[in-house]
Amino acid sequence: ILRGIKHRYEEHHGLEIADDALKAAAELAARYVPDRFLPDKAIDLVDEAASRVRIRRSYAPPSLQEALKGLESLRREKEQAIAQQQYEYAAELRDREVKLQERIKQLEAGWRSQRQEERPTVTAEDICEVVSMWTGIPVTRIASEESQRLLKMEEALHEKVIGQDEAIRTVARAVRRARAGLKDPRRPIGVFMFLGPTGVGKTYLARALAEFMFGSEDAMIRLDMSEFMEKHNVSRLIGAPPGYVGYEDAAQLTDTVRRKPHCLILLDEIEKAHPDVFNMLLQIFDDGHLTDAKGRRVDFRNTIIIMTSNVGSDLIRKEQVLGFATKREEAQTFQEQYERMKEKVLQAMKQVFRPEFLNRLDAVVVFHPLTKEHIRKIVEKEIREIEQRVALKGISIEITDAAKDWLGEKGFDPVFGARPLRRVLQNEIEDRLSEAILEGRFGEGDTVRIDVQDGEIVLLNVSQPALT
Repeated sequence: ILRGIKHRYEEHHGLEIADDALKAAAELAARYVPDRFLPDKAIDLVDEAASRVRIRRSYAPPSLQEALKGLESLRREKEQAIAQQQYEYAAELRDREVKLQERIKQLEAGWRSQRQEERPTVTAEDICEVVSMWTGIPVTRIASEESQRLLKMEEALHEKVIGQDEAIRTVARAVRRARAGLKDPRRPIGVFMFLGPTGVGKTYLARALAEFMFGSEDAMIRLDMSEFMEKHNVSRLIGAPPGYVGYEDAAQLTDTVRRKPHCLILLDEIEKAHPDVFNMLLQIFDDGHLTDAKGRRVDFRNTIIIMTSNVGSDLIRKEQVLGFATKREEAQTFQEQYERMKEKVLQAMKQVFRPEFLNRLDAVVVFHPLTKEHIRKIVEKEIREIEQRVALKGISIEITDAAKDWLGEKGFDPVFGARPLRRVLQNEIEDRLSEAILEGRFGEGDTVRIDVQDGEIVLLNVSQPALT
């Protein structure tokens, strides 16, 4: 169909439309614009891309724009010289103005002849730009070879999430299966259950996955299921029925997915949700769509759904070795206890959730409790981020191994995981550093060494005494 009508759009816009642009329009429209129908959405895609190319072509080339700016500047300078009675200088400027006008005429003539001789071409890249504008997904995510990106998925996620190799590997495999076409195309990209204690990276991995798959952490929709424990609250997900209070209010789930069809949905503490929520989710997991209270069909095929649960968290905390296995000879014991704990957690989950719900999950991921080695790596990662921020002020940071160990000890809690670390870094590093910068004790060109003295963190400068 697109090839058959292509010539009409070429004549209308005065350009050529490449065949790869037509293929890209059909493929990307089917994949990224689910709320409209083919061929209408593909035709609109080609039309808008051609319009953008034509508008870009109507702009004067940079050389002509610079010449026009120079002419305007000369005229202002000439008028100023006349006003100051500098007539010889004004005559010189007039001669330069005449020469520049002749050059502008030549540039305009060349530009016009070039526009008549050369017809621009709409390419697949132009189609990608329009899809990016429509959906909000960065053009690099659409245009880049997705297979190569997906093969490097673990590497990209490992840079952000520390100590959860198995979780990252499980999620990456499931996403690759979906993208390779080995899954039912009606279902969402992936449906995962994340289990584990607090502060080990469940939400952080979801945020990193949203950025990797959809280009931004803002592509993550987070819903706290403890707000949907009662039956009357379930309607907030799809909207209230006609005639009921709240009918005109936006539905928290369906309206958001309609606006952002390419997103990651994070359902926190799913075990607290009302049974009607699970019935609703079963329809999404099976058919990839949901009908809201206004009768509109909402497509979930381009979403990733992640549910978190605290089921089995007590079993994880009871494992005393977990969280303290830092020596090489203890690594095997650590893995063995993790496997035993994982089996117990999965058994506990089967007692809470219905079999038909569990059977529709792509993967159940049990997160490792963090060890001291993991906490140390997180300390290094957080310090690098602080380094990047203070580097804008010309200040560099060094941190000793003793300081890393001290921060790791203070910031790690077997119950709360890595969450206290953020507060420790803020209180011990960021607050002291900001005060010293504002007081002028650290400035551009200084190097700050973070060390431990007498059991306390100190900030040292080569030319200044310790700041305690």
